[in-house]
Amino acid sequence: MTATRPEGLPELLRHYVGGARTESASGEVFDVLEPSTNEVYIKCASGGAADIDAAVAAARTAFDDGPWPHLMPRERARVLYAIADAVEARHDHLAERESFDSGLPIRQARGQAKRAAENFRFFADLIVAQIDDAFRMPGRQVNYVNRKPKGVAGLITPWNTPFMQESWKLAPALASGCTVVLKPAEFTPLSAELWVEIMEEAGLPEGVFNMVHGFGESAGDALVKHEGVDLISFTGETTTGQLIFANCAPTMKAMSMELGGKSPAIIFADADIDAALDSTLFGVYSLNGERCTASSRLLVQREIYDDFVARYAERAKKIKVGPPSDPETEIAALVHPTHYARVMDYVEIGKSEARLVAGGDRPAHLPEGNYLNATVFADVPADARIFQEEIFGPVVAITPFDTTEEALELANNVKYGLAAYVWTSDLTKAHTVAHRIESGMVWINSHNVRDLRTPFGGVKGSGLGQEGGYRSLEFYSVQQAIHITLGDVHTTRFGATGYTDNDPGLGGPGA
Repeated sequence: MTATRPEGLPELLRHYVGGARTESASGEVFDVLEPSTNEVYIKCASGGAADIDAAVAAARTAFDDGPWPHLMPRERARVLYAIADAVEARHDHLAERESFDSGLPIRQARGQAKRAAENFRFFADLIVAQIDDAFRMPGRQVNYVNRKPKGVAGLITPWNTPFMQESWKLAPALASGCTVVLKPAEFTPLSAELWVEIMEEAGLPEGVFNMVHGFGESAGDALVKHEGVDLISFTGETTTGQLIFANCAPTMKAMSMELGGKSPAIIFADADIDAALDSTLFGVYSLNGERCTASSRLLVQREIYDDFVARYAERAKKIKVGPPSDPETEIAALVHPTHYARVMDYVEIGKSEARLVAGGDRPAHLPEGNYLNATVFADVPADARIFQEEIFGPVVAITPFDTTEEALELANNVKYGLAAYVWTSDLTKAHTVAHRIESGMVWINSHNVRDLRTPFGGVKGSGLGQEGGYRSLEFYSVQQAIHITLGDVHTTRFGATGYTDNDPGLGGPGA
């Protein structure tokens, strides 16, 4: 069973530099695979240092000499609204491309255009309503913040829900007045092609948006190291994030990195078990389990553990695995054979570490492609690799606990700290436990339903910095302090004669 190929695909996916589609300077291309068969369905230009040089030069010219950084917030907002409208107008087309290219079930891909459009509308609203600080020292000084776009932003995006993730970076970067070079994930370049026509249709000035396809070790590396790039926003796995961190240091780039996760869901005996089952099943198996905030470790209080495991496994066995284009499919094909092999390796490791209670194999009716049944491991020890390491697939580890202290120790005893989930009917316990979990985000009695105004980011191995709401605008902006003197400035007169000991000394009041 294969996915339905979208209509109107080009023969070659090309870069977009300075307002023109371009092929790689080297002429190199790479194959893009369709996950339900692993057959090559399109070629994509493979960028390198020369292509990044050209894209950064176009972005730098647009930033230094173009109108975009200097537009009034309302003028930029009008373009962002037009981008949002253009995204929504391509709703069905985008869903088809995203599903076909990434293996995302079509019923889940259909929400991506709406979420991407909302990102642009949200930041358009934010820059119009934004207030910067001013401070008074009566009779002495007025101080205010002059906010300016930071420069050329390098955006490196992942292959899970790629279009929406791209919008999550593009919207605040453009809203802030930056110009951008986008490097989409090489596994899933297809939907990124839509940005070209969307940006042109919305009237974005030439050179403000640029895109270079390619691999992390070539295009991505050149973008990170480029002296003409002022900041890097990266979403991906932790090892790559560590490398980017080191490579940004020589040019002192600003960085925001959202990295891997191994997020716990702590389920206490007094929780609404039916709701917890629904939410944690969705939390780990939606998006094929390829989500950084997946509740991939379920920590269940022992009083309800056996019943919970039995019910969870029963539900997991009923999850429909099928081709991405089938609207009934709940789990479809994993994105790429390389990633699929990695996930299957973890499944085999798990079989030697814990008790397999559901899945762990390929569906019989899907003999080709990157398919895996919803997989559940129970009685998983805290030192097991499937407990400690990010799998990024439809695999969950369930572990019992007795006390709150034990639950917290299990939750925090990994290198990651992105998201966490707490399930209990005791409000005091919910807050107390949430505060003590080492993660950037905690949801109580819910999966990750987000308010775009709130901070998004992780701690420990899950990231550096936070975005979301005004924090995103702060990352893409310089906040310059301007100080205006209103009265006499008392200054110790170095090298002069005749001054008294009444001078206030170095710095003066407020220093």
